[in-house]
Amino acid sequence: MLKEVLVVEGKMDVVAVRKALDADCIVTGGFSLGRRALADIEAAYKRRGIIILTDPDSAGERIRRFLAKRFPEAGHAFIPKEEATAKGDIGVEQASPESIRRALAKVRTCTIAPREVFTSRDLILAGLSGGEDASRRRARLGERLGIGWANARTFCKRLNSYGVTREEFEAALALEDGTETAAVRNEEGSAETAAVRNDEPKAAAKGGAL
Repeated sequence: MLKEVLVVEGKMDVVAVRKALDADCIVTGGFSLGRRALADIEAAYKRRGIIILTDPDSAGERIRRFLAKRFPEAGHAFIPKEEATAKGDIGVEQASPESIRRALAKVRTCTIAPREVFTSRDLILAGLSGGEDASRRRARLGERLGIGWANARTFCKRLNSYGVTREEFEAALALEDGTETAAVRNEEGSAETAAVRNDEPKAAAKGGAL
């Protein structure tokens, strides 16, 4: 049984969570957040602690921001959008048990006084802002660091608010760059192999003519 109580948006999210682990959940009912739901969340926050696990979309982010202001010491877990998308629908209910467990293994807590360790310049230098591939790189790095995808401004704020260290950032960036390099090499190797195979019939034909 997970010590903290998970805060999710809908009943089907609860079903998905319980396929992944044994945990108590509180449903917000979307952004409606009635008095009963808020009272339940507050009680869980004081007694056991809560982890906010909302959908990786704009509505889920609004709910997360609202709850983070009201419950500043809450934990935050993020499921990557591509792992929570199926049949055109985005939500925790679409995530696999493995994706949910990975997200909960990287829970972050907002610091009361955000530090200024990272700036927009860090994001630009790391290829996380201003480039064609910046959004995809933020998504992958956010997954590695457990802070989710966000636009460049919010991503920088999360780096500072969720206690990400410079060492963590550099290590995750090195892994990401290593993965990209390996992918490029694999593509180049596949292209070279295909080119060789295409040339082989021509060489055989020439040999037959002799």
